[in-house]
Amino acid sequence: MDSADPARAFVKDVKRIIIKVGTAVVTRGDGRLALGRMGSLCEQIRELTSQGFEVILVTSGAVGVGRQRLRYRKLINSSFADLQKPQGDLDGKACAAVGQNGLMALYDTLFSQLDVTSAQLMVTDNDFRDPDFRRQLNETVNSLLCLKVVPIFNENDAISTRKAPYEDSSGIFWDNDSLAALLALELKADLLVLLSDVEGLYTGPPSDPQSELIHTYVKEKHEGLITFGDKSRVGRGGMTAKVKAAVYAAYAGIPVVITSGFANNNIIKALDGQRVGTLFHREAIKWASIGDFDAREMAVSARECARLLQTLSSQERSKILLDIADALEEKEEEILAENEADVAAAQQAGYENSLISRLAMKPGKISSLANSVRVLANMDEPVGRILKRTELADGIILEKTSSPLGVLLIIFESRPDALVQIASLAVRSGNGLLLKGGKEAKRSNAILHKVITSSIPPTVGERLIGLVTSREEIPELLKLDDVIDLVIPRGSNKLVSQIKAATKIPVLGHADGICHVFIDKSADLDMAKRIVLDAKTDYPAACNAMETLLVHEDLVQTGGLNDLILELQEKGVSLFGGPKASSVLSIPEANSFHHEYGALACTVEIVEDVNTAIEHIHRHGSAHTDSIITEDKEVAELFLRQVDSAAVLHNASTRFSDGFRFGLGAEVGISTSRIHARGPVGVEGLLTTRWLARGSGQVVDGDKEIVYTHRDLNLEA
Repeated sequence: MDSADPARAFVKDVKRIIIKVGTAVVTRGDGRLALGRMGSLCEQIRELTSQGFEVILVTSGAVGVGRQRLRYRKLINSSFADLQKPQGDLDGKACAAVGQNGLMALYDTLFSQLDVTSAQLMVTDNDFRDPDFRRQLNETVNSLLCLKVVPIFNENDAISTRKAPYEDSSGIFWDNDSLAALLALELKADLLVLLSDVEGLYTGPPSDPQSELIHTYVKEKHEGLITFGDKSRVGRGGMTAKVKAAVYAAYAGIPVVITSGFANNNIIKALDGQRVGTLFHREAIKWASIGDFDAREMAVSARECARLLQTLSSQERSKILLDIADALEEKEEEILAENEADVAAAQQAGYENSLISRLAMKPGKISSLANSVRVLANMDEPVGRILKRTELADGIILEKTSSPLGVLLIIFESRPDALVQIASLAVRSGNGLLLKGGKEAKRSNAILHKVITSSIPPTVGERLIGLVTSREEIPELLKLDDVIDLVIPRGSNKLVSQIKAATKIPVLGHADGICHVFIDKSADLDMAKRIVLDAKTDYPAACNAMETLLVHEDLVQTGGLNDLILELQEKGVSLFGGPKASSVLSIPEANSFHHEYGALACTVEIVEDVNTAIEHIHRHGSAHTDSIITEDKEVAELFLRQVDSAAVLHNASTRFSDGFRFGLGAEVGISTSRIHARGPVGVEGLLTTRWLARGSGQVVDGDKEIVYTHRDLNLEA
């Protein structure tokens, strides 16, 4: 369970659960029973009872099953003449009587296969008016639960005094949703789960693309704002009835979750504290008041705050950054204490050393981050810069200017220092920002976010930078292509690939950091040794660390490679070879050339010449950063021109491929995309352009009376 989500903390106290399953879940579109869904439900109940939970089931579906059976019976008993006559509706009570028998027979069969015993309890509205009945009901249910028997409730529609099962909503309860809520109170349940044919409660009809899933229902906020769609294809009240029952139970003290009965294991997920469906809880207003904003609210707020930020002068935006830098240094002890707690928890959890290395904020890191923020504060104003001025015609001037992108969503793993860099770049570039860091850095991210947002003036608003604390928010955020303008994932290949596959929002980033260093035959070997050792050992977990060393074959023959290999091994670097190198150097063969170690390990291969090295990089690299070490300028220029990577270096370590080292102040990441920004992405990569035209009454009118000059002008008016 995500401990940052208080709305799911109640599950630790749950013992007795009531599960209500609707007709739309237990039947198929043709009215027949949905065996797969019912089987999955029974398996979840078996799993819960084995874990010590007490489970009570309230089921619908009898009327629907009975109607399907009686229609068939009527059909085979009708003459051809009878079938030509108008067919009236079947008696609902007869349908209930016939269907209940078949429904319970199936439950009995399914539970028996799982070595679970079930019991049928039929009730009517009038029963609950009798205090003796209610007392006996509690005694019977408690006895059954003590014997590990699953009680299955349904309203006895066949003998109910209602006019018809779907027409009369009077009485103590009026459908199986309200019956489930009533039983939750009567039997003192700890949780009520209402299974539906949709994921939960939406802001509008689920079929409407603009509708959004409400994770936590706040009566004071959502009541009156929700538009309900059509009710279920079967059953009595659809989502309207479920919400009414959920509010009734929740505000009487019993948490309620409305979730899909079509999805796998949603009941178990809810009890694991995962964010499935919609939660109803009488404490929900307290959670909302401390910042329980949904995905769209966060994104919209970030955009609104960004527009306020853009109204400030360059000096005022710089002042915000300087205040952030001062606050980081002032709160250094608190930040490092929280980071140490994260590192200790990661070590205890058994995380890999490479992740722990990225997580840890080493001595001097806060000072370094503060200085990088000050560099950004003191840079030339990037927003509103005139890039081009053109006279379109006499009296009308067009300017192309730099402009913020809007709202950025940055998803990053492990490195809390990335939060500071990204947040300061967002402020400098006038963008709103949503941040989602890895759970392993939750304490570090929380304190850094608090320190940074406390430095943002009220005239802009601290919701300029939102911190997403729950992983379950990410799918919702990735749907918001109308309010989020760019996603930048920083992390593993798996993370980046998942993000790209899950959103329509443009994604900027790289999936791998497979960086190469090629040592040419003319290389200065002392220089080569320094560069290779730095590229691999300075920070092995970085995406710009060398992962593959390519060596000209002549250096093998002259023995120039031996000292370098020994030096790498002395530094603790594990070496793996390609087919040639593994044989010549007697090292294990690499499983793949396309591998990012992120640790003190690398692949070595021997190549014929610079052209073979370039071909190898294009075939096995990730277009991130590659370097050549050579004294031959022609070979160097060939490598620089032809290697199609975001950053290509000559006689320098791949570790230079970094926003701060490139003079960008900081970076939100390194992009291997070929659209928009490439390489280390600083302020300029977070800007787009706008066109501003100033005229004096001109109209087009078919271009009859206008003479276009399209004359380039000086950037300064």
